[in-house]
Amino acid sequence: MQQLILPILLASFWTVCTGTGDWCYQSQFTCEHQCKVPDEWSHVNSNCGGKQQSPINIVTRKTLKDENLTPLQFTNYQQSFKGTIKNNGHSVQVGVSHLSTISGGDLPAVYKALQFHLHWGNNGGPGSEHTIDGEQYPMELHIVHMKQHYTDLTTALADPEGVAVLGFFYEKSNSANRKYEPIISALQSIKATNANTSLLPISMAQLIPSEKNLTSYYRYKGSLTTPGCTESVIWTVFETPIPLSMDQLKAFSDIKFHDGKPMVRTFRPVQPLNGRQVFRSGSAMTLASSALLGAAITMALGLSQHN
Repeated sequence: MQQLILPILLASFWTVCTGTGDWCYQSQFTCEHQCKVPDEWSHVNSNCGGKQQSPINIVTRKTLKDENLTPLQFTNYQQSFKGTIKNNGHSVQVGVSHLSTISGGDLPAVYKALQFHLHWGNNGGPGSEHTIDGEQYPMELHIVHMKQHYTDLTTALADPEGVAVLGFFYEKSNSANRKYEPIISALQSIKATNANTSLLPISMAQLIPSEKNLTSYYRYKGSLTTPGCTESVIWTVFETPIPLSMDQLKAFSDIKFHDGKPMVRTFRPVQPLNGRQVFRSGSAMTLASSALLGAAITMALGLSQHN
C-alpha cells in the first residue's frame, strides 16, 4: 500500500503543476512559474514535434565523409563593430550590425550573419545543445545567418535552406580567454531580462577559432533549437572548441530569467535523428584520431620500457 502512495502523490503534483503559457527551459519550471518545458514545446508550436529537429547527438562513427565539405569562406568576420548585447529572457544575444558572410563548404548560397547567442549549463557544468558521442560541452555558440538576398528572418525561414547556423563548443581552460573580455565584462550590466548594453568593439573572428582550425566540422539538416523550431536550418558544427576559464564560464550563470531565477541549463535536449545522415568534412575526426594515435604510441613506448 505504501508503495502506491508516492506515485499517486507525484501524479497529483504534476496535475497541479502542468506547464501552461510560454515556452521555457526545464530549469525555469516551478509551480509558481508554470511554462512549457522542452518536452511540451510541440504544444507551443507544432514544428517542435517535427522529424528534423535540432540539436542532435553526433555519433562520429556513423558520420559520412563528404569531400564537398571544404573549408568555409568567412568574409568581413575580421571587421570590428560596436554591437549591443541583450538578455532576451532565454539567452544573451548580440546583433551583427555589418555585412559578414559565409560561403563555400557546399552551402547552397551566400549567407549573411544576423546575430549570435549562447547556450550554457550551470556554473560551468554541461550546457551545450549538440553533443559529440554523448559528450556535452560546457557551452555552445550559435552564429545565425540567412541567405544574403533575404531582408528578414521570417522570410528566410520559409525557405527550406534559408538559414545557416554555425555551432561552436567551449571547453574549460586554465587561463582566461582575453578575446572574450568585452562579452564577459558586459554580462554584469544585463543580468535582468530585457536589459541591454553596448559592447566594446569586437569582431566575430576573435570569438571563434582561427580559420586554419575551422576545417573540421559536421553538417546536417535541422531546425531552430527554440520555438518555433522551424526546419529550415543547415547546421555546421565545428570540432575545435573555444577555450574559456572556469570563471568566464561561470559568469553566464549570473544572468537572470525574468522571474529573477539564475539563467542556467539553457539548452534543449538532443532530438531523434529520424533517419537523417550527418556528414563530416574531410578533416573532421582527425584531431580525435591523432589524439588516440598519440595515446597508443605513448602506451606502446611505456610497455617497451618495462620489458
